[in-house]
Amino acid sequence: MTETRTTPQTFTPPTGFAVPGRIAVGEQAAAVWRTATLTEIRRETPRAATFRFAVPGWPGHLPGQHLLLRLTAEDGYTAQRHYSIASAPDDSGHVELTLDHVAGGEVSGWFHTVARPGDRVEVRGPVSGFFAWPGDRPALLIGAGSGVVPLMSMVRHHRARGLGLPLRLLVSARGPGDLIYAREYGAETTPVFTRSAPAGVPVGRLTAAHLAPFLSEPPPGGWEAYVCGSNAFAEHASRLLVAAGQPVHRIRIERFG
Repeated sequence: MTETRTTPQTFTPPTGFAVPGRIAVGEQAAAVWRTATLTEIRRETPRAATFRFAVPGWPGHLPGQHLLLRLTAEDGYTAQRHYSIASAPDDSGHVELTLDHVAGGEVSGWFHTVARPGDRVEVRGPVSGFFAWPGDRPALLIGAGSGVVPLMSMVRHHRARGLGLPLRLLVSARGPGDLIYAREYGAETTPVFTRSAPAGVPVGRLTAAHLAPFLSEPPPGGWEAYVCGSNAFAEHASRLLVAAGQPVHRIRIERFG
């Protein structure tokens, strides 16, 4: 995610609320600062990269949750940021974050220009369950730019667990070169390009026409919609969903900027 974000509410998982095969994360475990060691850096786009961390004692997370990351300089100065978790829940003791290089961003700037495998940071979490997808309901995911990060955790979880529930992803980017995780997308993904696109692919904003194939014939029980992106994109996408008949109480929004 980007440098600033808003989280709609905090969340304490009730007993038994967990990803299938995972233990529910309690408030106490999520409040502990843990040392995370950077083990890998993968370039996603010219402006975005994925950073993989080994986190001993990581309690696990739900797809869609985020963590709090803290950097501490030699003089004691600290900087903290909230970042969505990109990886699916597993038992490897690793988490992945995908960060945009934000102009003037002291934390994202450090990661993109200074950080190397072996560097250590502190993390606390997972935080918030409002935007989490426990894998128990059909999910319609809509993201723009780095807003796809928490949604990709859901896609990866869906694949890793072989879940039979319907899941679809609409992801908006300026052009093919700006599409984060482009190598991983499959039949569940529909890209929307706003400035440039391959030959024969229309260019423009997300529209009702993009949503129509999913909302005209929703799956049994209907969709749980997850929208993530800038303030403007989140507002635009949520309005389209409501106009297309998606119940307001079944739209979860996470926005930044």
